[in-house]
Amino acid sequence: MLRLPLTEGEGTRVTGRVGRQRVEFGGPTRLEWRGGVLGPAPILTADNGFHLGDRGALQATEPFSASAWVFLPEDFKGGGAILGRMGGEPEGHRGWDFFVRDDHFGIHLVHRWPAVALKVRSPGKSLERGRWHHVAVSYDGSTRADGVKLFVDGLEVAGNREQDRLEGSIHSPFPLRLGQRERGDKLEGVAVQDVRLYQRRLDPAEVAALAVAPRLAEVLSRVDFASTNNPAREALRRYFRVTQHEGWRGASRQLTALENERFRIRGRSPVTHIQREKPDSVPTAHILFRGQYDQPREQVTAATPAALHPFPAGAPTNRLGLARWLVAPDNALTARVTVNRLWQELFGVGLVKTADDFGVMGEAPVNQPLLDWLAVEFQAGGWDVKRLLTLLVTSATYRQSAVSTPEKLARDPENRLLSRGPRFRMDAEMVRDYALAASGLLVPRVGGPSVKPYQPEGVWEAVAMPESGTRYYERDDGEGLFRRSLYTFWKRAAPPPALEIFNAPSREVCTVRRERTNTPLQALATLNDPQYIEAARHLAGLALARSDGAAEAALDDVAERLLARPLRPAERQVVARTLADLEAFYRAQPSEAERLVAVGFTPPPAEVSTPRLAALTMVANQLLNLDEVLCK
Repeated sequence: MLRLPLTEGEGTRVTGRVGRQRVEFGGPTRLEWRGGVLGPAPILTADNGFHLGDRGALQATEPFSASAWVFLPEDFKGGGAILGRMGGEPEGHRGWDFFVRDDHFGIHLVHRWPAVALKVRSPGKSLERGRWHHVAVSYDGSTRADGVKLFVDGLEVAGNREQDRLEGSIHSPFPLRLGQRERGDKLEGVAVQDVRLYQRRLDPAEVAALAVAPRLAEVLSRVDFASTNNPAREALRRYFRVTQHEGWRGASRQLTALENERFRIRGRSPVTHIQREKPDSVPTAHILFRGQYDQPREQVTAATPAALHPFPAGAPTNRLGLARWLVAPDNALTARVTVNRLWQELFGVGLVKTADDFGVMGEAPVNQPLLDWLAVEFQAGGWDVKRLLTLLVTSATYRQSAVSTPEKLARDPENRLLSRGPRFRMDAEMVRDYALAASGLLVPRVGGPSVKPYQPEGVWEAVAMPESGTRYYERDDGEGLFRRSLYTFWKRAAPPPALEIFNAPSREVCTVRRERTNTPLQALATLNDPQYIEAARHLAGLALARSDGAAEAALDDVAERLLARPLRPAERQVVARTLADLEAFYRAQPSEAERLVAVGFTPPPAEVSTPRLAALTMVANQLLNLDEVLCK
């Protein structure tokens, strides 16, 4: 809390309190004083504002309150900030201020004026010239204008909400000032006293007590204890509660603590924009002449194409009605499209190859009766995706061997007739997740914020704007490196290279069907990316620990986790010989072994021989690059 009594009566320096600390603030070279509610009060002019230092660094999601006694001269016009921490252009006036203007007062909270800002002011003529008024504002941290309350002489007044769209930060690099902003809005001839700033929302009773305290004797003289509607009696009751009633004060402190906790929870939650139907209105549009927006013709209302099945009887003509129309029993297209996409995920190619085009320009289904049967089965099963996927993966077609023969290649070269089991390289996210899962590094936790795993240096910096909040890539540590690829933070101007190499789309447009390429760069990534090196090393360490350091048993463990089968005799000879050669190399070059096993965030196991761990790491890394591992 900041409090400036402003009662010195002479000089140009004033003393205040910041929390429990007494602080002296330097003022202008010349300052005039006049009578106030607490004693002599300074008269602020355009040349004598006070610099209050790096205080009042408020955020849009933090509750706060400000109050002051203000005297407006008879000839007062214009306005300025009682308290303000706000600049001007080119900062977009970012910051906040507590202001008086003409015969009213109010508050600004600004991220960028006027588009992203909040402004609430009292009604006109709420302040009378030539007399002292106690003015106060309280804000609940909601970023909404209805979270602001205004008070004059301890009584709440209505607020005019002139701006009500606040997002982002209101932090200003400029210092807090009394009597003006950093640039302009300087008070001229206005006397102020008992200026306060709280980092919490004041209760109306507390505001009333601040207004009553300097005039307690006057209020007591006007109290009529026989009347229940006497304003002075109500003001005295509020003053007593705030200053003397310990039960009320304890409850108020508890309420403040709970509200602050609520605001902290709200502040760390992301802002999510949603849409909702506008009540009591019918959406309309116009046919545009030659598609030109400034030449509307006849008005049209929401409807579905007449060439398709009819709109459900009694359904509302809104998004709910459209949803019912899409899944109506007589509409087979939605089920066909959905079934085809699920088939594409499991078999690599849909029954309709052009999954993004079911029209006359797309490819015809390779098996129309099967597509129709699956669509009907999907509808009859209650649109249960899990049930349909179970049906597909347990079918004999899906479970058959991927081994081909010359006859099958001659008759079905692209496997569109499914003469053999499907075989295709996994999607980018699956390739990475499989390596992490096989190595035991994958974090199974569901949900949570986006994460930033390993990424080459300089990718973001090459495309980021200087003021961008994502100019620099700050890699996560700990479990953030090993979450599923689904949770990877995505910068559309610079997608994650490890996923983009494997044909992950940029997410700038909807992608129904991914392309699959086979390039040397993909092999370089899986062989050298720290994510895959660490996965191979962690898998090797687990295998050696489970086999008590025996190389041959560890080799079988690694193979079964990656290939989901034991090595064949011929394969085992090749892999065992490779392992022996690598271990001999690393025993002769211990520094190279140390350098290899140090890759990654997780530490290597201390109880395992470093040359053996390095050799098995390289073998695991090679197995991770086999087509049998990368392909489904």
